[in-house]
Amino acid sequence: MGTALQDAQLSPEDFGGEELDGCNENLVFTRPDVVRDVHRRYLEAGADIIETNTFGATPLVLAEYGLAAQALEINRVAAELARMEADAARASDGRPRFVAGSIGPTTKAISVTGGVSFKDLVEHFRVQALGLMEGGADLLLVETQQDTRNIKAATLGIEQAAAASSISLPLLISGTIEATGTMLAGQTAEALVASLAHLDLFSIGLNCATGPEFMTDSIRSMSPLARTRLSCIPNAGLPDEDGNYLEGPAQIAAVLERFADAGWLNLVGGCCGTTPAHVRELAAMVQGKAPRRLPDHHRSLYSGIDLVEAEEDNRPLLVGERTNVIGSRKFKRLIREGSFEEASEVARAQARAGAQVLDVCLADPDRDELEDVRSFLPEAIRKIKIPLMIDSTDTAVAEEALTWSQGKAIFNSINLEEGEERFAEITPLAHRFGAALVVGCIDEDPDQGMAVTAQRKLEVAQRSHALLTGKYLMRAEDLIFDPLVFPCATGDENYLGSAGETIEGLRLIKEALPRCRTVLGVSNVSFGLPAAGREVLNSVFLYHCTRAGLDMAIVNTEKLERFASLGDEEVRLSEDLLFNRGDDPVAAFAAHYRDAKPRASRPRTELPLDERLAACVIEGSKEGLLEDLDLKMQETAPLDIINGPLMSGMDEVGRLFNGNQLIVAEVLQSAEVMKAAVAHLEPHMPTEARANKGRILLATVKGDVHDIGKNLVEIILSNNGYEVINLGIKVPPAVLIEAVREHQPDYIGLSGLLVKSAHQMVATASDLHENKITLPLLVGGAALSGRFTQQRIAPAYGAPTLHARDAMQGLALVEQLRKEGPDKLVAAQQEMHGKPLAKRAPRPATSSASEQSEVIDHSLPIPPVPDLQRHECEIDLDEAFDLINPQMLYGKHMGYRGRFERGLREEDPQLLKLVDQLDAVKQECRAGAMKVRGVWRWFAAEAEADAIVFYDAASGGSGVGRLQFPRQAGQRGL
Repeated sequence: MGTALQDAQLSPEDFGGEELDGCNENLVFTRPDVVRDVHRRYLEAGADIIETNTFGATPLVLAEYGLAAQALEINRVAAELARMEADAARASDGRPRFVAGSIGPTTKAISVTGGVSFKDLVEHFRVQALGLMEGGADLLLVETQQDTRNIKAATLGIEQAAAASSISLPLLISGTIEATGTMLAGQTAEALVASLAHLDLFSIGLNCATGPEFMTDSIRSMSPLARTRLSCIPNAGLPDEDGNYLEGPAQIAAVLERFADAGWLNLVGGCCGTTPAHVRELAAMVQGKAPRRLPDHHRSLYSGIDLVEAEEDNRPLLVGERTNVIGSRKFKRLIREGSFEEASEVARAQARAGAQVLDVCLADPDRDELEDVRSFLPEAIRKIKIPLMIDSTDTAVAEEALTWSQGKAIFNSINLEEGEERFAEITPLAHRFGAALVVGCIDEDPDQGMAVTAQRKLEVAQRSHALLTGKYLMRAEDLIFDPLVFPCATGDENYLGSAGETIEGLRLIKEALPRCRTVLGVSNVSFGLPAAGREVLNSVFLYHCTRAGLDMAIVNTEKLERFASLGDEEVRLSEDLLFNRGDDPVAAFAAHYRDAKPRASRPRTELPLDERLAACVIEGSKEGLLEDLDLKMQETAPLDIINGPLMSGMDEVGRLFNGNQLIVAEVLQSAEVMKAAVAHLEPHMPTEARANKGRILLATVKGDVHDIGKNLVEIILSNNGYEVINLGIKVPPAVLIEAVREHQPDYIGLSGLLVKSAHQMVATASDLHENKITLPLLVGGAALSGRFTQQRIAPAYGAPTLHARDAMQGLALVEQLRKEGPDKLVAAQQEMHGKPLAKRAPRPATSSASEQSEVIDHSLPIPPVPDLQRHECEIDLDEAFDLINPQMLYGKHMGYRGRFERGLREEDPQLLKLVDQLDAVKQECRAGAMKVRGVWRWFAAEAEADAIVFYDAASGGSGVGRLQFPRQAGQRGL
């Protein structure tokens, strides 16, 4: 609309005079013919939906022209004009046309500029929405949004308008991602989706700011997350210095066609600079295209500015506990003094120390909690990107706090202590603002309201789950159960062994309610114990809870003892206390720590130098690190130190992490120590004096902040004669592509630690291919394998792709590439890991479930089910051994590098030695060291759309499991 009105070359008189010049919205009064003509031309070009001329028609924006009082009428008339043209178009050819009421971002991004309260912003949007509804709009489009708090205000205003008018319209939301990769207020596209997942939207998507090419990564990231339709409405490229948009209809359509063919889109359109010609090209392009299939995932997503997901790979998320006036004397003092800016530094410190969520509690009985929220949260949200956990018992405080959250916060907590009263108060806020809920295992039972035993915890959790997902319509993945932690050493007999009950209760809840998450306030378990003992007990308790399935741990992230650093005696005493073992575990534990100072590790000087260096990495401590590195450099070269004791330490960190003895945050601390060590050694590494051997571009892929391996590669390559350009962490494909064009490298290197980073490498490789980049690509990372590289990344890239298992192999590969080219290397890796999988021909998408078969074929006899009970059976050891994949066993887990069958055929001495070792282990197993048992069971089941749902007697009709099958266009089956 704006582009077309600008092209109309209107005079100030057309707008209503000099003082209204440029107010497009007033044209619905002064030049309705021009507005209708614009609508008509886009409809004739093939548009299914046209937008009203109301982008800036809130009272807030119109006040700049003195038209605030006319906002309702402007919106009503604008909708009527669009309605007339849409109806006329439909009358001419019978094809439905729709009117979307355009609601722009206003002139205030509330998180960035301020200048308006959240409450007032809601009212401005209410007035605009009401006018559009009364004027006959079919849809409401909240577009070009740069701040998710503005979007939430808009949805609340629309909700109020709908209640007042009894008109409920489908809602479309479109954010604007700048060239920086985020919205103006900082959120990523993924965080935007999570923040609005609570809304029943017709669609979510992106518009404005850039052309479609720059939207590639954001749209691709949104597609698997958004459970509703996805839209992409780009500008006609980026404007030149004169404000002209240069991308023509064919260019825009070609990129959007690529998105559509990838299955990412449901709606396409044009924003700034797009003309009826662009729309005509898009309308032709989408003919016959299958719309994107909507994902039906159950992922637990939270957001502040960044997205955080509770998933198996990162358990437990750490929730910083120090911004709590009940648990932190320092924070309480700062709040009481009114030092809110300084108090917000406590929040920043928790985030810097590894907190992935921030618990905020301002419930001081001597203060006004509501006013403290209004003073503290504006300071805190400027300094942290992580999601908020709002900790309060006051509903008004909860509502106020949620207005300050851009993202999807967590509310802590609700329970059944007063029956369903708390559920009824808080769940409407969760639905309105978007929040997950912590649910305590407490009910109204007068004798045992706070669940202590594992079975009682499970019973309360299951009852709460049934109410919240049924009556109160919460999604199961938005429920976080707190099984409760009691002090286990206060002398209260009711709580002896309660920690063990909590651990078992945690396991039972995770087993019974697999879509829900769990959280515990870890330090409660050690309340009343000596400080030195508290750190130890907390660590052992967290270890056992993590093994039982804990998803979130409320802890002080600045003071977290590592389980792996504890001595055997400390662990034994702690476990005796937690599980109430022995005659008097409380007395034994207290006696051990009564006069003890906070734990100190074994004196460093007692360890050999190599062990001291490795210990720094393992313990995540920089104490004495630099001094020991200087000593070691007197003995050996810096590169040998890296490949020796430092890498030995990192290997041990990996082993401890795989055994649940370290959590993700502790692994990252170890990585920081490694980074500091490498940085100290780097200046002492001799640079090869020969001429530059080549240029390599390095990047950690989008979504990954881990760069220790990549930085090590940089040091090794640069000290061996290569020019290295390090793009840093979280590098989107578009940035990498621009860097390739700018720097003209000879090779590209991608790294990533996380499992999802391997999949992001596939997406990045695909984008490189689309941009006709064919340089040798080297990839590496902890979760990456040679097989995944050759079978997933290489086909997406379509050019030489190599996997480097570590930094030194990375150097060797680059050296061979420089001397021999890629052919031999690629052939060797394909020989070892398998050739790339052939690209499959695209299969026509099936947008909806096939009609379920109504007739069951009984021609084959169906044997009766003997029972629906759980059965256990023993399995013969040799039968189990035969089922093990030898390539995975010897290659992945025992370190053999090569194809198993080929090595056996050629009698490789290394492999034969491993086989002998394994045979000896098998003999020990056969002698009684191992038994293999299996579990099986029949379930009652039924088909539901594309899934099979399983039931048992305790499931209450909600099902205990589900197998989701892909849709297929073949004959009817399930």
